[in-house]
Amino acid sequence: MPLLFARAGFGLLLLLTILLPQTWAQGCSDAGFCTMGAMRPDQAYSRKINFKLRSIELSQYKGNTTLTPIVYVTNLDVSLGITQRLGVQVKLPYQWTTGNFGQAAGMGDISLSVTRLIKRFTHFELNATVGMKIPSNKADLRSQGRKRPLSEGLVLPMYYQVSLGSWDVVAGASLINEKWLFAIGYQDALTANNNTFEQDEWLPPVYPSEGYVRSYDEATKLKRGTDIMLRVERNFRFARYNVFVGLLPIFRVTKDRILDKNTNEYIKLEGTTGMALSALFGAGYNFNINNSLKFTYGKKITQREVNPDGLTRTNVMIIAYLFRF
Repeated sequence: MPLLFARAGFGLLLLLTILLPQTWAQGCSDAGFCTMGAMRPDQAYSRKINFKLRSIELSQYKGNTTLTPIVYVTNLDVSLGITQRLGVQVKLPYQWTTGNFGQAAGMGDISLSVTRLIKRFTHFELNATVGMKIPSNKADLRSQGRKRPLSEGLVLPMYYQVSLGSWDVVAGASLINEKWLFAIGYQDALTANNNTFEQDEWLPPVYPSEGYVRSYDEATKLKRGTDIMLRVERNFRFARYNVFVGLLPIFRVTKDRILDKNTNEYIKLEGTTGMALSALFGAGYNFNINNSLKFTYGKKITQREVNPDGLTRTNVMIIAYLFRF
């Protein structure tokens, strides 16, 4: 069974690598299902110690977008074990973004999830997660005009919004052992946001470059498409530290939709579906059983043609402190 597990992992990694030149990709959303419950990266695993009972993680995230905005997120992640097999997770992010259009800051979307250990096999365990994302606002933050005085009061594009503005449902599962992690996740936006960014409003003299303004996709009352994610991760564990590498493909299986201002009806956006793929690398150091320091780096391989949700990142870096109790 361990040999079969390893062969499956290498096979999937190879398949995704072969598919790379034919696909489009983006990074995972900043407070998305990629880090919820069974889908999160670099999970602790031990057949002797239950690492999942209680933990608090404080992390700092930096994401460079494909345009000028840089996204920073300070995240508080609390996991509490209800029983030996059942636990809950709450993520509370605070996000701020800075770029050529100005700055925006505020509470990000709140993530709530419940994870259950379904079955512990001889060489691995199966976990499942259900959860939701609660919007902190309607994704309609406006420019304060500090960097571009003429933009005061104009709605910012989604790259600057601290919330996706929608209620999302999330589900997923994972198989994990000391070396391998395989995870699958599902995320669906149940509602639309209230973003009304319009390119024409930001054209000169508000912002000097028309070409740059039009590089931001409009997301009028955006209804995001459904996402399916896979995670394949190889972990190298030692006494006090570990190193991992992995791939994170995200498939947007239905098209994003926005409200047509002329007809007041929703239209489907071409170029918003397909596979999104990121390569991941990380390392961790355990000071003792209670205290750990973790680092993760993600690199975009390619990107989707149309990104009204503003989630595309060229690379991300996360440093986190984890306390188990």
